[in-house]
Amino acid sequence: MMIDIYCHLIPPKLKELMFEKQKTIKELQTNVCLYNLDERFRFMDRYPELIQVLTVPGATPDELAGPAGAVDLARRTNDELAELVDRYPWRFAGAVAVLPTSDIDASLREIDRAVNDLKLRGILLRTPINGKPVDRPEFLPIYQKMCELNLPIWFHPHRNPNVPDYPDETESKYLIWHTWGLMVESTYAMTRLVFSGIMEKYPKLKIIIHHCGAMVPYFGERITNHYNQSEMRNKTKFTVGLTEMPVDYFRRFYTDTALIGNTSALMCAHEFYGAEKMLFGTDSPFDAQMGDYGTKRTIQAVKDMNISDAEKKMIFEGNARKLLRLPV
Repeated sequence: MMIDIYCHLIPPKLKELMFEKQKTIKELQTNVCLYNLDERFRFMDRYPELIQVLTVPGATPDELAGPAGAVDLARRTNDELAELVDRYPWRFAGAVAVLPTSDIDASLREIDRAVNDLKLRGILLRTPINGKPVDRPEFLPIYQKMCELNLPIWFHPHRNPNVPDYPDETESKYLIWHTWGLMVESTYAMTRLVFSGIMEKYPKLKIIIHHCGAMVPYFGERITNHYNQSEMRNKTKFTVGLTEMPVDYFRRFYTDTALIGNTSALMCAHEFYGAEKMLFGTDSPFDAQMGDYGTKRTIQAVKDMNISDAEKKMIFEGNARKLLRLPV
């Protein structure tokens, strides 16, 4: 079995609301696999061993409904995700809850409901969280709760295309906000959690970073050199309170294989994280062929990795079963 832990679905009952409120999602209406179950199943039939874990793309309940309506929208979304998993258990191994993060107490209640009642397998946080960095103290109760429940948090990066890359421009050009900005945002989020001491405070915190760990695995030596040199030469205090080397905290994160292929990059991530922290994920259906292109290339890229069959099985299936506490 191949368990795709990072693929996207717009819950069909919420499709019109999401298209109405999000320009970038509305532009994807022709990608019918994003919301049409019949089309999605036709695509999945090409991969008989494939089963998916559902994540909702795009804007959060707070962005779609505002703080006043976010609680209700989060509940509706999570109810529909649970309904889909219950109805199609041979298609969907599980789903990931969304939260009304402008209200932390409501978020904690929804986590309990989503996990204990709906049997969802973790939570999705879009970063920045309501425009704020992930290490703000207000978010610590969410991290504490997920440690108690022993389930992961999916981080999904976000950048605004209307925010320019250079001060004298009016928007981000050439899809820089998406092609590169998402990788930068994920890397920022990891760095904030490491040096704020949150990874130290919550050693059982399990966070899945999208796009194969973003920039981190490819710059692991830079992390070690830069922060070690800064501490020695500049007398900075970034590592105060940390009991391990900074790079070792970065290795605590989990990551997916969502690179649209690219075996050499997967091997780099494997060297940095180890097979036990890598999970098969495709970012489906966000590719030129509504999921087929990315899924096919990602499967082949993992198969082409110069690692043991046992490690490939961990990446394709075993790690997801363990992390998400799925039935064996």
